[in-house]
Amino acid sequence: MKALNAINLGGKELLPLVEGGKGISVTSGASSGPWARAGGIGTVSAVNADSYDAYGNIIPQIYHGRTRRERHEELVRYAIEGGVEQVRRAFDVSQGAGAININILWEMGGAQRVLKGVLDKTRDLVHGVTCGAGMPYKLAEVCANYGVHYYPIVSSGRAFRALWKRAYFKFAAYLGAVVYEDPWRAGGHNGLSNTEDPLVPEDPYPRVVQLRKTMREAGCPEVPIVMAGGVWHLREWSDWFDNPELGPIAFQFGTRPLVTKESPIPEEWKQMLLTLQDGDVLLHQFSPTGFYSSAVKNDFIMEMVERSARQIPFSPQPVGDHTVLLTDGSRRKFYVTPKDLERARSWMALGYTEAMKTPDSTLIFVTAERRDLIRRDQADCMGCLSHCQFSNWADNEKNSTGRKTDPRSFCIQKTLQDVAHGASLDQNLVFAGHNAFRFKDDPFYSNGFIPTVKQLVDRIMSGD
Repeated sequence: MKALNAINLGGKELLPLVEGGKGISVTSGASSGPWARAGGIGTVSAVNADSYDAYGNIIPQIYHGRTRRERHEELVRYAIEGGVEQVRRAFDVSQGAGAININILWEMGGAQRVLKGVLDKTRDLVHGVTCGAGMPYKLAEVCANYGVHYYPIVSSGRAFRALWKRAYFKFAAYLGAVVYEDPWRAGGHNGLSNTEDPLVPEDPYPRVVQLRKTMREAGCPEVPIVMAGGVWHLREWSDWFDNPELGPIAFQFGTRPLVTKESPIPEEWKQMLLTLQDGDVLLHQFSPTGFYSSAVKNDFIMEMVERSARQIPFSPQPVGDHTVLLTDGSRRKFYVTPKDLERARSWMALGYTEAMKTPDSTLIFVTAERRDLIRRDQADCMGCLSHCQFSNWADNEKNSTGRKTDPRSFCIQKTLQDVAHGASLDQNLVFAGHNAFRFKDDPFYSNGFIPTVKQLVDRIMSGD
């Protein structure tokens, strides 16, 4: 493999290795500090990070407000306090080496308030802000005002062109790098467009070449592109090194740093990752954000798949083929087709007796217990997203999307908080990249070996 040399990232000479940010307490100062100390960019997630009491115990993020707006204010306070705490811990561990970025999701509730709240107290410790999940037009302006660099996450040259032309060109000096996140291979939320087939992954090379071409045509500085999603052994990417067509390149690792001694996720989670098979990560569309996302195919995900499969269209009055009245034991009237009536009755006979309406004029069938859980989670909404399909929360004057709630989705804040703090791996959402199955066959992890962050970075630098 060609030598992997330091490159200029946001005015600093750093190893071209970036720790991917993973929210809800998964990428904390415990792992990002050592990554920066090893010479790369360690990333602290500012998406509801953990904070601690006077005894060093994690403060549970419990909401006491009676209204969604009150709970949303609590959420923003938790996020700022946790983000500040984790940045400080990361910087202390890094001992000033490498760089510390913070990661936010632009579509999270109160994103700008959280970002500004964290930077108000950490601007001298933070090198840059990595941001995706949406079109963060204001990102460059916010970062420039604090004197830190911005690292937008995109999945196509077209997305970057829109950001650059509308806003980023005004703040070119603060552009640290552009993160290309492969929408088919990365973990977490993915930027697939309506024109791309989720079942047909595309080769990242021509897409990154097009991104660089777009950047050059726009007059963008020749900053690095960070390849994220699907990166495991760097020797597999050696033709990307010193490649004039691509320009300067760095690589982001999101899944591999999960299995390190410093990683804050529960030990059971680390052991589970070491056993995954190819195909055990599913690219799905159940997230309340409306984005595709990639997660481990466990009982939680399969229940979502099965829930949506038990679905039929309906009409509130007889029209067209919807001529048969279906009753679920309530006063509601659902007219369905004769064929769908038989399907509905078969599901109800199996215990899925409760019909729940979706915003698309369909019904899904669930158990009474599942219905009650869905309604309780919707009622407990704390506005963790800028707009949520599951609860219909939105960051606007009415705090509503104006659409009906969608029972085919779930409360993402609840499940990610639960799994990060030791709850069942089968009954919660577990994000992972599609290469996670490679843990099992990689000799580096033989006999259940879990490396330190430094050992992992050294291994990556070797090409493996």
